[in-house]
Amino acid sequence: MTDPVLYSKDPKTHIARLTFNRPDKLNALTMHMYDLMCEYLNDAAEDDDIKVIILKGNGGAFSSGQDMNEVYEWYNTPGDDRRPSQRRRLTVDRKTFGQYHELLFHNKVTIAQVEGFALGGGFEFLMSCDLTVVAEGTKVGMPATRFLGPVLGNLHLFFYRLGPVLAKDLLLTGRIALSDELAPHGCFTRFVAPSELESATEELAATVARMPADGIVIAKECYRLVEESMGLGLSEICSSLLHAYGTNLRFEKDEFNFVRTRAQNGVTKAFDLRDEFFAGKSSS
Repeated sequence: MTDPVLYSKDPKTHIARLTFNRPDKLNALTMHMYDLMCEYLNDAAEDDDIKVIILKGNGGAFSSGQDMNEVYEWYNTPGDDRRPSQRRRLTVDRKTFGQYHELLFHNKVTIAQVEGFALGGGFEFLMSCDLTVVAEGTKVGMPATRFLGPVLGNLHLFFYRLGPVLAKDLLLTGRIALSDELAPHGCFTRFVAPSELESATEELAATVARMPADGIVIAKECYRLVEESMGLGLSEICSSLLHAYGTNLRFEKDEFNFVRTRAQNGVTKAFDLRDEFFAGKSSS
């Protein structure tokens, strides 16, 4: 079976690489991928030869977000057919949000190489990296807010990285935006043509890797102290709590219930019906 996350290290260049490897699924994220991310990030953190981690996706897409064929099973308790409890939801959410926090507060410099899609969890991984190289025409956003509600992701991170106006726009509409729209707001470190994406990322990583290793680690801790004092301090506590509470919704008759629609029609059809509903073409 092909590893859904590839990991490699080059002690000579001081660069490690993490690659989402489900190109046939636009690198949709599974719980197993989160487990692998945790393992590999911990390994890189403890390797004194590594200064930089590049995070990217295979097949022309960074990540389309959580795999909707699996995500509703995350909260289930084996042998229990009842609706998942809040304690179970919080346990799972703390585990998944832990991966974003691990990346956000990692002791090595993290660089996201982004193209195609950066949606949902993919968008959070993008926002969690220190530096980002993003290709023109990349689709970004949190479309799951259209069926889980607009309390998704690390809100502290979104407000800090995007600003409150843009963060609320994306979360309250659930729209998918092009990276070209976000780039003028200073959301990315480098914004390049797709043909220049890999070379620009490698050049940036090589430049950072020339910095003294101890200087990088000390700087990352200093940056964390400053960022937390500016608004990220509560993110590790609040993100999973707000997500578990904010997505536990009751849907009214004139609102789109993705969970029910998915159960009745399957994931692909449910996405089509969701898009029709938000385009005003359907009433249910």
